[in-house]
Amino acid sequence: MTTATLRTLVVGSGFVGTGIARRLARAGDAVALVSRGRPVRPPQEYGARWSALDATDGEACGRLVERVRPERIVLVHGPSDVTWCEAHPEEAAAAHAAATANFAALSGTSRIVMISTDNVFDGRAWHNTERTPVSPANAYGRAKRHAERLLLARAERAICLRVSLVYGHEPVDAGKWLNFFAACAHRLTVGERVEAPDDHWTTPVHVDDVAETVAALLSGPDPLPPVLHLGGPDRITRAEWATVIAEALHAPAGLVLPVPKARSRYASRPENACLVSELLPTLLATRAVSVRGVRDGARDLAAAFLP
Repeated sequence: MTTATLRTLVVGSGFVGTGIARRLARAGDAVALVSRGRPVRPPQEYGARWSALDATDGEACGRLVERVRPERIVLVHGPSDVTWCEAHPEEAAAAHAAATANFAALSGTSRIVMISTDNVFDGRAWHNTERTPVSPANAYGRAKRHAERLLLARAERAICLRVSLVYGHEPVDAGKWLNFFAACAHRLTVGERVEAPDDHWTTPVHVDDVAETVAALLSGPDPLPPVLHLGGPDRITRAEWATVIAEALHAPAGLVLPVPKARSRYASRPENACLVSELLPTLLATRAVSVRGVRDGARDLAAAFLP
């Protein structure tokens, strides 16, 4: 790790955390990826190093920071399954709060970026900007909102980046597909029907575009706004999006079955989970960072899902 110019600690090795770690490592950063469980894909494949960590253990976090001495920290931690959080609200809140507090207290002069969520809004507004009043829609949103407050109150040079529905490729043997795109694509390619809400609006954002944005913020100038939003350019329902995915995969459109959100696993999500930033486009204007739309994203990903 001595040959890289920057030491970056990524806390959380799930779908989004892995995407960020992969982008930073391939750019030459010395990336330490930590999580409670081992990542599905070995981090050494893309130049990162992984170690086990219970991020709710303050002493363990302190030892890790002392050993790694990161210059930047990215928090992608805590339970993110919205349905699980609804069933275990106290556990979800405690996990997010403890991990955030531990690293906020230890980050020192490091820039620290926490990935937050569109679930901090109640879904009444068609688009949620950085100025939209916060009103969490569910237990996951409440846990993340509390974590946001903790981070901004205790850490210097901290940014809460709220992201909309993140999507990308996951292998067929990943076990549990963590993003809507992958779940739809794997089912459609084998001729299975996909039920998708026609009354749940979102602004999907490709995981690679999230990673590019995080990389730009980590190396951006001071000061940066404490709260930023990242959503894709398309406001679309899950049912419409599933149809776009079917088209990209040359699957029959009839395999997509529109259903009410209330009858789906997304019942607790805000009706309008749409994020728009009034600040980010200006901040990234000179960094050559762009966010692709869902049709471009589907076209870019299609080959990875086809036999």
